[in-house]
Amino acid sequence: MATLITDYANSRATLGPLSPHPEASEIDLCHRHANDLTVPAGWGLVRQPIPDSAWLETLADEIRRIGWRTSTSPSDGTPNPDGVIELRRKGHLRVIADASPPR
Repeated sequence: MATLITDYANSRATLGPLSPHPEASEIDLCHRHANDLTVPAGWGLVRQPIPDSAWLETLADEIRRIGWRTSTSPSDGTPNPDGVIELRRKGHLRVIADASPPR
């Protein structure tokens, strides 16, 4: 996971660690899309170091733990308009159902 920050005034994009706060000029990307990212001709791209997957797994586990304990709006299991089943929500953080196929 990474956050893409766009700076249209300077034709620059910065890809770095997940941002703790949502901003209009920022987009969170999965690992695949972060790795495949290209920018328009004439733009610069700055790639900041992104923590390894072990760190992200620890973060995800902590968010899940907090999300389950302090949830404010449990879901009925119905997908929302973007097709995601939201299990819990607190602020801008969501716990969503795992969409990966079983192993």
